[in-house]
Amino acid sequence: MAEPARKLDLMDVRPAFTQADADALNARFAGVDTLPMLRTLFDENLLGETAVVSSFGTESAVLLDLISRAAPDTPVIFVDTLKMFPETETYRVELLDRLGMHNRRVITPDPAMLEKKDATGLRWSYDPDGCCEIRKVEPLARAKHGLDSWFSGRKAFQSQTRANLPRFEIEDGRLKVNPLGDWTKDDLEAYFTERDLPRHPLEAQGYLSIGCSPCTSRVMPGEDPRAGRWRGWDKVECGIHVSTIAPSADDPIF
Repeated sequence: MAEPARKLDLMDVRPAFTQADADALNARFAGVDTLPMLRTLFDENLLGETAVVSSFGTESAVLLDLISRAAPDTPVIFVDTLKMFPETETYRVELLDRLGMHNRRVITPDPAMLEKKDATGLRWSYDPDGCCEIRKVEPLARAKHGLDSWFSGRKAFQSQTRANLPRFEIEDGRLKVNPLGDWTKDDLEAYFTERDLPRHPLEAQGYLSIGCSPCTSRVMPGEDPRAGRWRGWDKVECGIHVSTIAPSADDPIF
């Protein structure tokens, strides 16, 4: 007697993206403007289960506006580290309301991990890498569980670690899409003006790159825009773009 067919979970049949896939997409969309590229990606269902991850910093409105014009129902993931500026949360709600993006997902650090590794809430002051790991990297790894691809707002001009950033790359079997990878600061400013997008309220106060409040400071005239992040530390990235954390299939996403 033949065994009954096993009911497959969707995760069992979801193919992982490969470097060959990323290479093919980079070749296909070379020289194609960002918005037409995004519309094609969604129209042809080339991304599988996807979401856009946003920090709701000073440049975040550009990518979110582009995604909203191509596929406004795209899930928007925000990692609330519980150390964010209150202005960032206000900006998040107001910006998404304006763009008509209502599929919103907020992920927070695991309470048990915080109790074990940052009970005082002061880990940022002596181990910023460890703080980012438990407050940003691990939560985002849970948030991406079940996704085939995700959108990042990184740009090549932001730092040396982001130089030569491709539009499509592979991270842990997922397709990582960097639609603004080749945009310049002037491109971003022009888009803000053209689309009349709202600015983060702290930008006018000299915060040109905004993360968690304890590790973000004002940028002085002539400084690099990211000079206000982790000032005094040999640190330029929070770690979410190099993470290889693999959450359990039983971990909740949100």
